[in-house]
Amino acid sequence: MGTIVINRENEVCFHNNVDYCVGTGRMGLALTKEYMDQLKLVQDEIGFSFIRGHGLFSDDMAIYHEYEENGVTKVEYNYTYLDRVFDQYLEVGIRPYLELGFMPDKLASGKQTIFYWKGNTTPPKDYSLWCDMVKSLLIHLMDRYGKEEVLSWPIEVWNEPNLPGFWEKADMEEYFKLFHNTFDAIKSIDKRFKVGGPAVCGGTDEKWISAFMKYCHENELAIDCVTRHHYTVELPEPEGHYAYHKMMKAEDGFNNLKTTRAIIDSFDEYRGLPINITEFNTSYTPQGVIHDTNMNAAFLAQQLSRLGDVNESYSYWTFGDVFEEMGVPFTPFHGGFGLVANGCIPKPTFWTFAFYKQLKKLGGVCRYRDEDIVIIETDNGGFAGIAWNTDHDTAITKNVELMDVLCGQSYSMIQKIVDEDTCNPLKLWHDLGENPYPSKEQIRLLQDASKPLIKSCVLKNTKESLPVEITINKNGVVFFEIKPVNCKPDRGYNYEKVVSYR
Repeated sequence: MGTIVINRENEVCFHNNVDYCVGTGRMGLALTKEYMDQLKLVQDEIGFSFIRGHGLFSDDMAIYHEYEENGVTKVEYNYTYLDRVFDQYLEVGIRPYLELGFMPDKLASGKQTIFYWKGNTTPPKDYSLWCDMVKSLLIHLMDRYGKEEVLSWPIEVWNEPNLPGFWEKADMEEYFKLFHNTFDAIKSIDKRFKVGGPAVCGGTDEKWISAFMKYCHENELAIDCVTRHHYTVELPEPEGHYAYHKMMKAEDGFNNLKTTRAIIDSFDEYRGLPINITEFNTSYTPQGVIHDTNMNAAFLAQQLSRLGDVNESYSYWTFGDVFEEMGVPFTPFHGGFGLVANGCIPKPTFWTFAFYKQLKKLGGVCRYRDEDIVIIETDNGGFAGIAWNTDHDTAITKNVELMDVLCGQSYSMIQKIVDEDTCNPLKLWHDLGENPYPSKEQIRLLQDASKPLIKSCVLKNTKESLPVEITINKNGVVFFEIKPVNCKPDRGYNYEKVVSYR
């Protein structure tokens, strides 16, 4: 591999919106301690702005109720659990991205449900009752949390209606009716609410997004964004509780995302409309064993380097493994979607997100980006970046030449390394015997094994450029920061003498 020359005059397009939103299992799970422990860990280390999940209106949240009075059926709402969940979200610094679904049983037109927890996925029996419920929700939220605050919470209508399991018969016409009625109901409260759809997954995404945009055009709906999902695996091979996938070529996934941009931009009034990827990951099943691996971390590092190219935001599905679509998981490493395994054990992919967030916090200008690395010049006068290794069975080395640096200046280089040797709790769990119910001592050991390796050195240039070598092991992700440093030893302190003491 040749040397990468970093010139301070070169500027590369790179939109890093890693911390905009993250996914969660159904809202009701937020009432459990382990869920909130995992979310607090994620917020402390990464810090997302919004959180999106299913089941806001499902029966375990107990919002919608009907009762009879004098022979007349009446409706009332209960926000006890909703307030408890949203209060906890705000306490850890995250806001709801409101996905409106699924259908309360008493409001549903049918009995079709999905998942272990039986979320109803049929249209409302009465659209006026549905719209009243949506409007009442928004009014309650504004009363409790403040109008301007709640107006900043994005809203999405339903989830993956192009799948018959998520929306009865995948009825496109009926979904458009749901969207239109809901859109009008929300805007009747305040036109400033940001409302989007159709929240489709891959497969029929082009067909659905084309039809959705045409419907919005013909009905003059001033939608605020388009939402879709993005997964990057082939069909799974099921075995017991687990699903084994082959990865798609990353480029095929990026090309698919570009089709959404092209469809939207073909309508003059919607050209440039934001696209929010409200779910993305490698596998689309909570039994996808890849989620627990270093391979997942490296693959997602590449995804995060490019997802901002044509999308306003992208929300990883999910922050944690308290998640029950297919039932309660049998083991801590079960292929769950989360960045954190049960037991508050960060997975390698957790650090991929933490690294991108750290890059964003440093600020600056992107000077270089390719299929294995992204490098920025930071606001503090140094450089930082992330490198990954997805396509090689052995280590790779990136040789970088930083130009226009001060001759004779010393530079501190810090590396945080995540790979199969340095940050691999899955391997430790396997080596411990794959105990489905680890002891407290084993959990502490797994937590210790889930931390990156920190390496440091001092580089000193002898000319107006600085050579840097970064080695990335198989399925590895490396964060690095290089910045000027001036050593200020205490009187009488000699580091070289200390470390060579006999």
